[in-house]
Amino acid sequence: MPKSRILIADDNPTNVELLEAYLADMDCQIAVAADGRQTLEKVAEFQPDLILLDIMMPKLSGFEVCKKLKEDPATRHIMVLMVTALGEPGDIERAVAAGCDDFLRKPINKYALVKRVENMLKLRHVTDELERIRRYIDGVEDASVPEHRSG
Repeated sequence: MPKSRILIADDNPTNVELLEAYLADMDCQIAVAADGRQTLEKVAEFQPDLILLDIMMPKLSGFEVCKKLKEDPATRHIMVLMVTALGEPGDIERAVAAGCDDFLRKPINKYALVKRVENMLKLRHVTDELERIRRYIDGVEDASVPEHRSG
């Protein structure tokens, strides 16, 4: 599996440090964003496979960030794990409506986080491989179809 890229988007430095420590044993690159706008900028620059996205952030909420990412064909494939202290059913519904792929409540259990991250990254890489194979097959099929010439 290729080296994965994880973006941690949280405005609380203590939460960021904790998430980084929990993911320290994983073979991945980590970038950090401290607010919603910076998250979108980092996505363009870092091209993460997975975003650990806090909901309550300045400038743009996690809901808004997720919705923008999932509406854009260039970023909709990025896996989004909402990590938040919010836990009301309405919050979960809003996260799902925004397009998040999974939801984890704070306080974070290290093992639950690591397992979800591993599973989401596997899914992301399998999906990427299937897309690559589909493009290859489409190319082979296109190359094998003779051009019709009218006389």
